[in-house]
Amino acid sequence: MQQTNHGANQQTLKGSVTLHGVGLHTGENVTMTLKPAAPGYGIRFQRIDLPEQPIVKADVDYVVDTSRGTTLEHNGARISTVEHTLAALVGMGIDNVLIELDGSEVPILDGSAKQIIEAIESAGVQEQEAKRVVYAIDSNIHYYDSAKNVDMLAVPSNEYQITTLIDFNSPVLGTQHASLKHITEFRKEIGPCRTFCFLHELEYLLDNNLIKGGDLSNAIVVVDKVVEQEELNRLAKVFNKNKIEVKQEGILNNIQLHYPNEPARHKLLDVVGDLALVGYSIKAHIIASRPGHATNVEFAKKIKQYIKKNKHLSDIPQYDPTQPAIYDINHISRLLPHKYPFLLIDKIIELTDNYVVGVKNVTFNEQFFQGHFPGNPVMPGVLQIEALAQTGGILALNNIPDPENYDTYFLKIDKVKFKQKVIPGDTLIFKMELMSPIRRGICEMRATAYVGNKLVTEAELVAQIIRKDKK
Repeated sequence: MQQTNHGANQQTLKGSVTLHGVGLHTGENVTMTLKPAAPGYGIRFQRIDLPEQPIVKADVDYVVDTSRGTTLEHNGARISTVEHTLAALVGMGIDNVLIELDGSEVPILDGSAKQIIEAIESAGVQEQEAKRVVYAIDSNIHYYDSAKNVDMLAVPSNEYQITTLIDFNSPVLGTQHASLKHITEFRKEIGPCRTFCFLHELEYLLDNNLIKGGDLSNAIVVVDKVVEQEELNRLAKVFNKNKIEVKQEGILNNIQLHYPNEPARHKLLDVVGDLALVGYSIKAHIIASRPGHATNVEFAKKIKQYIKKNKHLSDIPQYDPTQPAIYDINHISRLLPHKYPFLLIDKIIELTDNYVVGVKNVTFNEQFFQGHFPGNPVMPGVLQIEALAQTGGILALNNIPDPENYDTYFLKIDKVKFKQKVIPGDTLIFKMELMSPIRRGICEMRATAYVGNKLVTEAELVAQIIRKDKK
């Protein structure tokens, strides 16, 4: 798994924006305010109607119910039906936001993400001075629920893409597909697509007083059976309509479909919202067959576990020998005072203000193998530390306008661990990172050395930069 910056910084809102609506299941009148938040804050909900005004992070670990939407609970606060708001935020590229609510349920609005998207647009999107970190899935992640016959798969991809399939064995809906090839398509193609339910589900919910906020303007109702006029009259009375009838395509006459496959598109919207609870942006193609909130959440947990398990790999520098070096051996030998046989790095492949990555190809012809276990050649750990120190010298001198006039001397080596042998044929990758800004010529650096994805050596090194004419 690779951790990559997606070519874009994190984003928040330029200002606050407020929406008012009714909770679909509770019937509560709810005010929801979206507020800007600092980089790295993520998406969080706050119940401002409760005494302590507790905050709940949008995280799959806090999901407590998926029976009629996705419900979070933490710090004594419960927030239900979060999926449409989360989908809108992901679709609009919002990384950091505080969502204030004065009730327990996010307002259903028109049953889609459209009004939330419009609210975000009215507030404006603000780019922040922090990189958006995206985790690239590099192996398939699969989840299957045999009881529900739900199949969900994440495969490696250069984009965050989603494909959904729904099949309810319904002669009205049939089998439907929907796809999102790039997240920028969400606003137009997926955001306006409304939730749907079958008439028999609607009747059950009504009979059990479970949709106190339903008014037939926020859901597509699919009629999957013959309906007597008496039942239609009852529904008309409940929803305060003059007349309710079944259209030819098997949909109640409450609303016009935006797309023939609007139900499949809404299922895709739900997948976007529920997978936001992973807590990390990802690059993957999600293929979801017959998804629902419960399985979306279980799949989100599996993706989160995968990222946490492999997250350490995201810090491992990737070496592509076909790419040109930033500094080749000739440049390095001019920059550092070391010469053969004590120059121990071959090239520099990455260099920023905060870290450097160097490479050494270890061969049997190294002079130290003549005396260090000739019959079982192992690179001395002390020379690995020296190679790391030389790599760190490049980083230290990179922060000086006239590096040729300075040398670096190491003052302290701490917390050294040798995890694995380094032998001929290995390619060592050295990474040195500043642990704090350079002050008075003192550099504190975290040192790591890798062979492939395996950490072989780590340490903390302190060096001092000294002008050559002041030694």
